[in-house]
Amino acid sequence: MGMAASSMLAVSQKGFAETMFGSKTEDEGLAVRFLGTGAADWNGRDERGELRRLSSILIDQKVLIDYTETAFDMIPPNCHPEVIFYTHSHDDHYQPAAALKLGIKKVYLSQTWYDIACKDFQKAAKELNLPMPVIVPLCIGQPIEVGNLTFTPVPANHATSFIMEQTLLYLVEKGKTRLLYATDTGGIPAVSSRIMGIDAHRNGTPITALIMEATMGMEHEVDFRLFTHSSVALVERTVKVLTQTKRYQPHDGQAVYLTHMARTLHGTQKELDASLPSPLKAAYDGLEVVF
Repeated sequence: MGMAASSMLAVSQKGFAETMFGSKTEDEGLAVRFLGTGAADWNGRDERGELRRLSSILIDQKVLIDYTETAFDMIPPNCHPEVIFYTHSHDDHYQPAAALKLGIKKVYLSQTWYDIACKDFQKAAKELNLPMPVIVPLCIGQPIEVGNLTFTPVPANHATSFIMEQTLLYLVEKGKTRLLYATDTGGIPAVSSRIMGIDAHRNGTPITALIMEATMGMEHEVDFRLFTHSSVALVERTVKVLTQTKRYQPHDGQAVYLTHMARTLHGTQKELDASLPSPLKAAYDGLEVVF
């Protein structure tokens, strides 16, 4: 999907979200802009004419979760985010040079690869002659406040080349909105569920919004990504369980948005729009939603 088409669709979707949630505006709700929705096998426009940048989001036009050079043209005009939270160290999510060029001043990431990230950013800052950001190591379950937003890192089921690295999902809270941003991960780990309050064995506070990766399609019988990524079918089952147990309580009509979709394992955006089971919807680059 081209940038112009994505922008027009984004405006349409944004209007739907604001209407659907009554008088909720970006100032009152939690605004998410999908800067990229593709997995690591995307590298520009493909043979079908489809385009997905590498997965990242912008929250309330001020905080990023992940960011790469591919998403530079998705940053809105006059928007200057200075804070970024990283899920993990894979280069389709984490590019220090891209963050420095954007003007990022504070970086949050798991303490398990803090030393590695410091060296990466020092090297990039020296090469670009740009100032070093403040890098803050995160502990699992440690809430971080950025203005009126609270970010809580919880474990993901994913692996990198750094054997001791703990990859992360993020619970993002603003007012009564509790959004789980879950990429990259094979399902939602039990420890994460417990920290967020959606554990099967305890009564906690439900999440109200969900963005989850679907690297794979409905069913792929033989695919190595099964161990560290989710499929559409897994997301569908997850949503059913959370909904039926009242651990996921969205606004009426609100979708569960899929991201991090592999180029080789999914159809076009049009095909996804026509085939995905409700309430799942495929996000696309430039889509804006207010939760």
